[in-house]
Amino acid sequence: MFKLTSLNLNGIRSATTKGVQAWMEQSRPDCICVQELKAQGPDMAGRFEELAGLKGHFHYAEKKGYSGVGIYTRHEPSDVITGYGSAEFDAEGRYVELRFDRPGRRLSIISAYFPSGSSGEERQLAKYRFLDEFHPHLMRLKAEREFILCGDINIAHQQIDLKNWRSNQKNSGFLPEERAWMTKLLGDDADGGLIDVYRRLQPDTTDACYTWWSNRGQAYANNVGWRLDYHLASPTLAEAARKAAIYKDVKFSDHAPLTIDYALEL
Repeated sequence: MFKLTSLNLNGIRSATTKGVQAWMEQSRPDCICVQELKAQGPDMAGRFEELAGLKGHFHYAEKKGYSGVGIYTRHEPSDVITGYGSAEFDAEGRYVELRFDRPGRRLSIISAYFPSGSSGEERQLAKYRFLDEFHPHLMRLKAEREFILCGDINIAHQQIDLKNWRSNQKNSGFLPEERAWMTKLLGDDADGGLIDVYRRLQPDTTDACYTWWSNRGQAYANNVGWRLDYHLASPTLAEAARKAAIYKDVKFSDHAPLTIDYALEL
């Protein structure tokens, strides 16, 4: 069984002080896709290139203390790709892809961090630009290889994916345009075809599905959450998914780790 985790760290230095490495040693994922490193190469050197015996591969933002993604893995990839070819967003450190190709199989694991639009209109427009660019990239990738994309998508797709959907319909993360983008990506036609793996395994889960809670008020204590973290997979790999778990016993970040077990060998 291949155990794959996605976790927005909200800062790797912060998350490690809160015990994320000990949790990784205990849970023993084969791969963990992380987002929001909030660190650059010099910050990582000698400290975070490996965690819990897993070797890391990273895409850093140019801006210090901002964004950044990584994948820690037990398995040596055949290739590492940083960035998806965006003139605007590759500078923000939002995409790393590990390829595990062998004769007769082309397979990728991706860690991605979608922009948030919650800070205002300027970043919401940037988020829409990202979505417009990223959809054709995913369609090209789907035509060429099998993949699982893990990441903080910053979109709650359906009403069951957040606690207070009625009052959030005009807020970033649950806007009609964002949800429509997800619907298209998960559709059955040529513009879609990807699978929301958690929902394949847990089609009706509501309160237990959340992976992010605001730091305002008592959101975490009252489980006023959103499902923002996903595994998005090509159909063959989604069919291999067996079990999903969201770990909430220890809080490493404002996000919780989402782990899915796949009947898969790298």
